[in-house]
Amino acid sequence: MADDIATVPAFSGSKKNKKDVPYTSPEDGMDIMEVANEGQVDQLKKIAADGNAHFHRLGWKRLTIVTIVEAVALGALSLPAAFHTLGMFLGVLLSVLLGVATIFTSYIIGQVKLKHPEILHYADAGRMLLGRFGYELFGAAFVLELLFVVGSHALTGSIALVTINGGKVCSIAFSAVSAVILLILAIPPSFSEVAILGYVDFVSIVAAIGITIIATGIQGTNSPGGLSSIEWTVWPKEDLSFSKAFVSVSNIVLAYSFAIGQFSFMDEMHTPRDYMKSIWASVSIQIVIYTLTGAICYAFIGPNVQSPALLSAGNLVSKIAFGVALPVIFISGSINTTVALRYVHGRMFKNSVARYVNTPLGWSTWIGLVTIFTILAWIIAEAIPIFSDLLSICSSLFVSGFSFYIPAVMWFVMLREGKGMQRTTSP
Repeated sequence: MADDIATVPAFSGSKKNKKDVPYTSPEDGMDIMEVANEGQVDQLKKIAADGNAHFHRLGWKRLTIVTIVEAVALGALSLPAAFHTLGMFLGVLLSVLLGVATIFTSYIIGQVKLKHPEILHYADAGRMLLGRFGYELFGAAFVLELLFVVGSHALTGSIALVTINGGKVCSIAFSAVSAVILLILAIPPSFSEVAILGYVDFVSIVAAIGITIIATGIQGTNSPGGLSSIEWTVWPKEDLSFSKAFVSVSNIVLAYSFAIGQFSFMDEMHTPRDYMKSIWASVSIQIVIYTLTGAICYAFIGPNVQSPALLSAGNLVSKIAFGVALPVIFISGSINTTVALRYVHGRMFKNSVARYVNTPLGWSTWIGLVTIFTILAWIIAEAIPIFSDLLSICSSLFVSGFSFYIPAVMWFVMLREGKGMQRTTSP
């Protein structure tokens, strides 16, 4: 009974006079029923107030870390191979231009959130665009995209553990181990808590990339003819097929995939208007990491570059790099589970304090959902065991829309004011 806010019974002294009188809590906007047992109402209010405070602790600095955690891991590891396919010029150009476009579309998403604070997740924006159909469509795509991304992290974790182990244990076993780690790390339901792990995540990916760049640079220098003999190209390969080019472009698009969680992240901010500080910081860091990682690794390795890029550093160094990269693989993967299930769990318990995940019912259902979601992601990882192809499927199906063209539609429908050439953006 204490978990359900919407159905607390009121009692006025006799069965004949028993009734439910709605009461609106000004603190959290939830409907609470007046009851004779004031202690029970006070308890519900306290649970709701504590939960509401717990989920509004995110500042712009931690949001910067969260958005980096959301995007950088898989993006950085897949880019050198994409540069090889597209050529150095297009690889660098797309990394920079898509980053700049991400800043603009993230600005639009943030403006929509500020104008419509009732939007908690991307699915709610779908409702405002297309009604109930849009809510269900966007909600399904939202969950599926994040499910695929978590599957990608399970696959990457399996590749990492197999590499470290030297292939002595079946990859399916390591894939299952990866899924268990992803499950455990996804148990904290608040993004402010995830942000604490995000600092470890960021150091991990920078260190792993640094090790890979240094190792491949040394290998290239020691190869016959030195670095000048590495056969990297400025332009795409002459025999490049559409499908290979599409996979490579999609992998770069996926590198800027954090927009899918931006509504969810901003909903936890204690000062949502600060969101652009985090966007500028986060995307600037991402552009630098992606461009330098893709260009330098490709220049040092040439046509033999692999995906993920850590496999190109040689047997011993790959083991070291993957060991250093384990935190980013699993922490970045787990945050996608949190983003997806905050929407699912919140929808299940819309009118209950269980949605704050601070009651027995809240915790039990949250952990149950995390378990189911992670198992499904693991199944996807086993069904599509090719790293670049799995990332490309995620990107082409979902990320391009959530990150780029849907925000443009939102501007026209939800922010635009005025008519004709006098149309302006509503603050």
